[in-house]
Amino acid sequence: MHDFEQLFNTIAGLKVAVVGDVMLDTYWWGRVDRISPEAPVPVVSLQKKEYRLGGASNVALNTVALQAYTTLFSVVGDDDNAAILLNMLEKQHIDTQYIIKSPERITTSKTRVISRNQQMMRLDDEITTDISTGSEEQLFANFVTYINTSAPDVVIFEDYNKGVLTESFITNIITICRQRGIITSVDPKRKNFFAYKGVTIFKPNLKEVKDGLNMLLADVTIGSLNIVHQQLYDALGHNISLITLSEKGVFVQDEHQSFILPTHQRNITDVSGAGDTVIAVASLVYAATQHIKLAAAMANLAGGLVCEEVGTAALDASRLLHECNASLGG
Repeated sequence: MHDFEQLFNTIAGLKVAVVGDVMLDTYWWGRVDRISPEAPVPVVSLQKKEYRLGGASNVALNTVALQAYTTLFSVVGDDDNAAILLNMLEKQHIDTQYIIKSPERITTSKTRVISRNQQMMRLDDEITTDISTGSEEQLFANFVTYINTSAPDVVIFEDYNKGVLTESFITNIITICRQRGIITSVDPKRKNFFAYKGVTIFKPNLKEVKDGLNMLLADVTIGSLNIVHQQLYDALGHNISLITLSEKGVFVQDEHQSFILPTHQRNITDVSGAGDTVIAVASLVYAATQHIKLAAAMANLAGGLVCEEVGTAALDASRLLHECNASLGG
């Protein structure tokens, strides 16, 4: 039986770096009573505007929810959204000292218009080309400084294809982490899917696997997923595959074992940000225990919890502790 209170205390002493694409999620909440006379679209009467942390910022929000010392590495624009985003991060006690402001970029922002808990529209404001060579070199220099001074326990890549994680930047970070014996994990996207060679934990979702490997995978079984892992391993040489399967749960395989953990019954409201929570929890638990089955089980619980909230939401550590004791305590 696991002592989850002790495990949470251990996690609270870990140092984690989150590297990737940060975003500002803006929610416009309103009421719809009529259709516009100008076009066949609903008229939303705006009642509330809310900002939340998205992308790599949301991963960092989840790691600090478990009280890990969290440092964020990214590039933002030199604009109003960057000021809002950085202020929110600092209020959550996330270390932002290594984030670069670039006048060549704009801060990625996703504005969602919501009425009656239904998303009516999303507006994206972003630049998705790779960051400049100068920004990449500065960000890597920042990372090396951090590694030398802080000696993190785990580094999490959060890739949303917005340009911060270039192939060379990814390779350089993994190389130095392997040299220093630092655990690495990644939540990948298609563009750099095969760039994460030698990472410790590779955590795509099922759709990303199908797209990345260009395969149909009609039946989601242990047998078919074992084949997926082998194809991923042949390309990446990573240690662990952790594949989220939506309502079917999570699949895990390393050199010793493979298994599927089913989901727990939930009142699903919104799946936004669930992958951020899964990678955050799995990475921290594995860094604390080197026990991938426990890490996957706790991440599976945590991902389900945040799906009960509308939009990207921070993990409630007390609820996760309660559920771990109730569901995994035996």
